[in-house]
Amino acid sequence: MVTRPFRPFFTCFPNSVLSVRTSVFCLLNSVFFLLTSFFLLLSSGLSCQELFPTSEPASTVPKGVLGVRLFNESYQEVSQIRNATTLRLMYGLFSKLTVMANFTETNHHSTDFPPGLAYHTHNGNQSIYSTGNFQRGLPYPYLFSGIDLYAKYRFLTHDGMQRHLRMSVYGEWSNVNVAHDEAEPNLLEDTKGYGGGLIVTTLYNHLAVSFTTGFILPGKYEGFSPDIYGGPLVPTDLTYGKAWKYDLSFGYLLFPAHYTNYKQANLNVYLEFKGVSYEEAQVIQYGFKNLPIHTPLLEAGNYVDVYPGIQTILKSNLRIDLSVGLPLYNQSYAHFYPVYMLGIQRYFYLKKKS
Repeated sequence: MVTRPFRPFFTCFPNSVLSVRTSVFCLLNSVFFLLTSFFLLLSSGLSCQELFPTSEPASTVPKGVLGVRLFNESYQEVSQIRNATTLRLMYGLFSKLTVMANFTETNHHSTDFPPGLAYHTHNGNQSIYSTGNFQRGLPYPYLFSGIDLYAKYRFLTHDGMQRHLRMSVYGEWSNVNVAHDEAEPNLLEDTKGYGGGLIVTTLYNHLAVSFTTGFILPGKYEGFSPDIYGGPLVPTDLTYGKAWKYDLSFGYLLFPAHYTNYKQANLNVYLEFKGVSYEEAQVIQYGFKNLPIHTPLLEAGNYVDVYPGIQTILKSNLRIDLSVGLPLYNQSYAHFYPVYMLGIQRYFYLKKKS
């Protein structure tokens, strides 16, 4: 049985169809809450770098530099441990343009939808089709999800002494193709499609703050759904909900208090807020039967997760970070909690300095 998400902090987002006016109002209230927390944290006098564990900053990779990042997301779904492992290649094509390619393998889904995604009942000679509450925690094999391509262009740079302000736009395209069975789209792991948005990052005396807002326009998965009455596999198309995302990230340098050389180990702490609002999914069987949605997993939704994290940087290049995702407002149906994320990253300078 699937229950409704809880609401620990905010209660103003609607549970039904997305309302732009309401969402903007709630976002402003959320930003006010987060900025208040931010200024309270400022009193501790910490400082940081803008290498956020789960979010991209507005800064770009230097021209001719290759970055390699390997990261894993893990959580327990009922009795199953779900993993998503991604290899990310980043390259500075120009000083203001970074391109990325992500290759992901997961055990989140199978090639067919789970039993109970859709069902039909009989009322006399009439068949009534609908979606249902399908079972969670089924064992799935590890599958290569697909390729996600990402480009980021930095169009504003305002640098000063121990401070800067940078703004970038980004675009993303994905051919990920797995039988994702929730309305919420995710171009990196779960759904094909494309998206884009804006990133604003500021650094002041080693304190970094970054805000990202963007959209996702997902494609659909064309597959099969098992008939719960033992019949043949039923052709089923699932179109995921369009989504709007909004992330707010803070970071602080704990050690060293003062640099004596660039090979000193860094220890950074982070607090990241990741919000998503998405529309209802659409399920079609046999190419023409549009099924009514009777499960919250496929309904419209919205939530905000919080990711506290810690990071170390060795010899100014090797980066290792760990963060844990927890629900703050509502919760996602696309993953269980807590979500553990572990990443390692290194840059390679392919072009020698003149």
